[in-house]
Amino acid sequence: MVRALYSAWTGMVNEQRRLDVVSNNTANADTTGYKKMGATSQTFDEELAIRANDMDREFSRRRIGQLNGGVKIGETYTDYTQGNLKVTEGTYDIALGGSGFFTIRTTDKSGATHTRYTRDGAFTVTRDGYLVTKDGDSVMGTDGNPIQIPGAQTAQVTVDEFGNIYANDVYVNQFALVDFTDYDTVVLYGENMWEATDATQIVAATPSVHQGYLEASNVNVVDEMVDMITITRAYETNQKMIQTIDRVLDKAVNEIGRM
Repeated sequence: MVRALYSAWTGMVNEQRRLDVVSNNTANADTTGYKKMGATSQTFDEELAIRANDMDREFSRRRIGQLNGGVKIGETYTDYTQGNLKVTEGTYDIALGGSGFFTIRTTDKSGATHTRYTRDGAFTVTRDGYLVTKDGDSVMGTDGNPIQIPGAQTAQVTVDEFGNIYANDVYVNQFALVDFTDYDTVVLYGENMWEATDATQIVAATPSVHQGYLEASNVNVVDEMVDMITITRAYETNQKMIQTIDRVLDKAVNEIGRM
């Protein structure tokens, strides 16, 4: 009985974890370049159950089956499939077709800079003509410097399919587009950006670059709502199981135990 309570509890914890992931996906259904998350789960390793001190057969231990401890909380993963491209006609709205990420330089409160990566191409420019994200982080060029567009406020800025940037037909810079040999080695930093680790191998990327477009989130709201309903029902099932076992234990202790 106690093992059954534990199994039901692990099931509830797992469903709560899944619900957190689905809720986050739903909340970011309209976030540019967002990649939906998923959650894995698996059962605990089964243990061989044997009968000890069996009086029918002296010195023998008879197998009576497998015991399982419930659900093992798994890991979250990212689905990197491309979202749909939507037309905005914005000069500094840039979408990537295929694999690849924009390179972003961020600065923390202590003044230290960090290199991170994103698919969100909703950029803007500062007074000085620097191309930045919505949070004000610098967009990097292939020359290793933040992209600065001379006369960005008035110039006719165009971006070709290779990520080359022109102001009044004069070459300015090129987006530093990168990819990873193994996506499992990068970690989600937050704010719709990823961060490389020591195990990450960064390679040059050659996606098609589309000016005047943004990549939509790859979240399907209908699928997420169906998953949410399934998770809720699974959670309630485990909850009812705990309530049932609790009633049985109550009878065993307070009624049968008196006899």
